[in-house]
This record gives sequence, C-alpha cells and structure tokens, in this order.
Amino acid sequence: MYRLMLPRDQGMLFVLPRPQVATFWMKNTYLPLDILYFDANRRLRTIHRNVPPCRRRPCPTYASTGPVLYVLEINAGEAARHAIQPEQPLHIDGGVGITD
Repeated sequence: MYRLMLPRDQGMLFVLPRPQVATFWMKNTYLPLDILYFDANRRLRTIHRNVPPCRRRPCPTYASTGPVLYVLEINAGEAARHAIQPEQPLHIDGGVGITD
C-alpha cells in the first residue's frame, strides 16, 4: 500500500477474479485499517476492525469467513463510525475501474 494517509470516506476496493476465501495482510501498510469482505451478492460477510500495520515478520493475516468477491479497505474506525454491520450491502456508485 505504501500510503501514509487515506482520506476520510475513501477506501480501496479489491475485486477478486472469482468468489473465494480471501486473506489479506498489512505488509507495507503504514496506517490501521478496517477490512470488509463482501460476497458475490455484495453482502458484508466479515469485518476485521482496527487492523494494525504489520510490525513483525511474518505479518499476521486476516481472512474472510467464507467466499467473497469484494474486499474494501477503509480507515480504522470508519466501519464503526458508519455503523456498518454484517449483511449490509455494498453500494457502488458508477462503475468499478480496473487497474494493474
């Protein structure tokens, strides 16, 4: 990630190639995040809140509890601030861009 800050109410959306159990880590991430995992129907299935930056090797991993298609990383505490709970839908305004 290599970011020192993430603007409030912004995040990074990862679209996986197919539904799968996803495991993320915090390597090269300098700020704590909330990691939200959504299934193919865009329903929230797993939340890891206030995940700290990796400070030791190997970095801890944070997995979804089942198959997911989308993973959203936002600033730590934003899920609580917005009262985000499991089963809530992911709304995407506009399209989802693909970058390499």
